[in-house]
Amino acid sequence: MTVALMWEARATEGRGEELLAWARSQSLPTAPLRREHFRAPQDRVLVITWWDAAYDADLPELPEPEGELVTRAVHRWRFEAVAD
Repeated sequence: MTVALMWEARATEGRGEELLAWARSQSLPTAPLRREHFRAPQDRVLVITWWDAAYDADLPELPEPEGELVTRAVHRWRFEAVAD
């Protein structure tokens, strides 16, 4: 089964590029099948990682950024792939 973990954060105003650089620099103890980074208006950053694992597997996730880099707690979602 393929599981996708989504991590989304909103940077403090004007610090979107810094948050994106921070997210890109975060290593995980195990490499996912795939990892992509996205940005959006309002200094939002999204990271999606894909894993070959069960839906409820214990998988590594990006941490919460420290300090005042973000305006709120990180949002996290977990999805499983479905056949078309």
